[in-house]
Amino acid sequence: MPGIAAGSAPAGAGSMHAHEVVLRYGKSTVVDGASIRLSPGEVTALIGPNGSGKSTLLRSMARLHERAAGVITLIGSHSEPREISTLNGREFAHEVTLFAQSHATPEGLAVADIVAFGRHPYRRRFAGLSETDHAAISWAMELTGTSAMAQKAAGELSGGELQRVWLAVCLAQQTNVVLLDEPTNHLDLRYQVETLDLVHDLARENRLAIGIVLHDLNQAAMLADRLVLMKHGRVHATGTPAEVLTAENLSEVYEITVQVHTDQQTGLLRIEPVSRHRQS
Repeated sequence: MPGIAAGSAPAGAGSMHAHEVVLRYGKSTVVDGASIRLSPGEVTALIGPNGSGKSTLLRSMARLHERAAGVITLIGSHSEPREISTLNGREFAHEVTLFAQSHATPEGLAVADIVAFGRHPYRRRFAGLSETDHAAISWAMELTGTSAMAQKAAGELSGGELQRVWLAVCLAQQTNVVLLDEPTNHLDLRYQVETLDLVHDLARENRLAIGIVLHDLNQAAMLADRLVLMKHGRVHATGTPAEVLTAENLSEVYEITVQVHTDQQTGLLRIEPVSRHRQS
């Protein structure tokens, strides 16, 4: 995937802060008093075991899961902080986009038509695509390596190709806050690396505030400026990768022996779980 083309990307000025958020499924509390801040120019990664609440917390920041308690504020491109519940749908969609884990495949639609969904918040009723819309769509498809499949039907695509198409939809929305729920799922090694590079560039070059859920701790160590490590719905640790990704923290949260060392060539942290066969 190519680098970011100047002039097509969002300006980057938004931030988001979730404070003491409580989320429930029925009577069960799944997130309890969690706080997270997304700042311009930074990637904040939520990590933790399955069921720790990280994806649910991200969905609440996208207004897809009702809060039992807590406050989530958004500072938009040209505004004072506002509670996200006070924004109408169009206002919110101008500032925040979510890449979700799963999507229904829109049968019969070409890739370019799917990516155009990202421009919905900017279009007037029954109006066609503007020059600005076309530029945003082209920019998003170029970044995600989907330009060559523009006229392909969605039903002809592999799972990994569809994953990149839905990422293009999010980027075409051109928001200053981007929420990504495991965007490297279903991608082969090349596109995993290129997607993470793209996320890094969006933060650094476009000053976007990015929140991302990742399972791969080595990817999180490589990508994130800040980490939020969750366990049983609570924030266990937050800070830089060096502060959070310690053998003590990870062994306690994942309930398995974990070793952490620094790669001498790259300077990156390397996380290695220790199987029972290696312990013998």
